[in-house]
Amino acid sequence: MVIEMVNRLSLARRTQVINCLVEGNSIRSTERLTNTHRDTVMRLMVEVGQGCATLMNQEMRDLSCERIQVDEIWSYVQKKQARVTPQDNRARVGDMWTFVALDPDTKPRRPKEGKGGPMSKHL
Repeated sequence: MVIEMVNRLSLARRTQVINCLVEGNSIRSTERLTNTHRDTVMRLMVEVGQGCATLMNQEMRDLSCERIQVDEIWSYVQKKQARVTPQDNRARVGDMWTFVALDPDTKPRRPKEGKGGPMSKHL
């Protein structure tokens, strides 16, 4: 008989980790800020990403978009492309691109600064 011990982060901690990542923090800074091991941060990232992919594949169908704004975001994983060797797995190391497409007519908008926006109370 095998007893599996599974430690699950609380919903509050999981939310804190994802918020840090969404705000642009690195995995290691998220680890320090949330006191959550980086392997756990990465596993949570994969879990949330798979959930997002499932949701998008199920719900984002037959959209009536008239205009689309597209952009790409370049980054690198582990090392820049010039440093990648033949022994490296090129699918997991080097230059990586993220492609983004938005419908500008339906995307959520933030209030402008000074007009009820996040910083207006500090002015």
